[in-house]
Amino acid sequence: MQVFGLSLASLSLAGLGVTQLSGPSGAAPTLVPGSAPQFTVLLAGRDIIYCYYHLPCKNQDQRTGLLQTPNTDTLMLVKVSGESVNVLNIPRDTTVGDYDYDKPPADQKINSKYWSGGPTALTQGVEEITGERIDSYVIVRADYVARVIDALGGLDVNVPQPGIEWIDKAAGVNLKLSPGNHHLGGEDAVLFLRVRKGFGDDYGRIDHQKQALTQLAARLKSPRGLAAMPTILGGIGNGVETNVDPNLLTSLLPHLSTMKLRFATLPTNTIRHSFNLAVDREKLTQVWTAGSADGIAGSAAVVPVPGGSAPSDLSTSPVTSADLQVTIHDASGAGLGAPLAQALGALGYRNVRVKTADSSNDSSQVFTQDNVRGAEQLADALGLPRLQGERFPVNSGEVGILLGADAMHNLGALKAAYPAAQLPTTQTNSENK
Repeated sequence: MQVFGLSLASLSLAGLGVTQLSGPSGAAPTLVPGSAPQFTVLLAGRDIIYCYYHLPCKNQDQRTGLLQTPNTDTLMLVKVSGESVNVLNIPRDTTVGDYDYDKPPADQKINSKYWSGGPTALTQGVEEITGERIDSYVIVRADYVARVIDALGGLDVNVPQPGIEWIDKAAGVNLKLSPGNHHLGGEDAVLFLRVRKGFGDDYGRIDHQKQALTQLAARLKSPRGLAAMPTILGGIGNGVETNVDPNLLTSLLPHLSTMKLRFATLPTNTIRHSFNLAVDREKLTQVWTAGSADGIAGSAAVVPVPGGSAPSDLSTSPVTSADLQVTIHDASGAGLGAPLAQALGALGYRNVRVKTADSSNDSSQVFTQDNVRGAEQLADALGLPRLQGERFPVNSGEVGILLGADAMHNLGALKAAYPAAQLPTTQTNSENK
């Protein structure tokens, strides 16, 4: 079984690379005090290896006598530039280089490179796929991820209909979750983030992994996150394989509170007569470079709160996007959708509709399929993470805003600022169901 290795913990460990990381030269220069972090790191989640039925190998780094070779089914390329943290998820079936019909398809997938050539081959494969130079790598096991999730207080999730039931005695899996909100401990959280049922295919799974990652990464900025640092650092050599100096993590701490998360998924095309995928480089430049620090034009707005301070203190430059279609999915449980729609109207967003839903523990976020620029502006205005993916419920060109139960923390002031706010007149009651 290919155990999912969510790289949430790795995202925090990415901070170890804030000093430019140990690149090809092996040097790791010290970050100049006051300077902005600049680095690119590959994060990978790998399987736990088993030597006998239901019995993990004592040596998790051995390469012989295994029931099944370990793959890296979760791959994230993280590019930090100042306060911008851009994360690119890479589907496990992506082909490295040109597809060769004369070679075994599995051997050409990126998730096989770790076993065939170790971290170096995996890093080189991702560099070839993305065209990005990678400074360093962090590879984590699923058991380590579970420990870190526990240290960060668990994972709040919203299970879709009809619920999840995943039982696999051979792999020791027994996960049963009814529809609705759940708080999961580390082991169950890792299983939840592996499962595809209810989330479609690998792209759907990647997208809901992003949502979980935004929730957990936010806790790194809290006292709970600081308290989790011994667990995070304790994984070096015990569930974490990296060429980063762990003593450098403290260099990132002053920057955590201002960092903004932006997620994208590597665009791919199917390869005929194969389950492999080929990178779509033209679309990649749209969703990846657009999320970089120099790829977004214009200034972000502040959501206006009459008579009070704005929920976000980014920029006072107004953003007018009259033609942008915005859909607010209000799962806050506090009726924040209508006040937010009115606030966006004050910013010049004329095409805003609101859909209400049951209260959800999913983290609030801005998401899109392909309108990265429009989503970026809204994310900055609201102080929320921005996600891009293939399986979000928005049309091409549209931007969605999910308001989860945590929205009261960032946007609760809107409730008092717009007490008489009503749903947009273009929105029918049936659309709110």
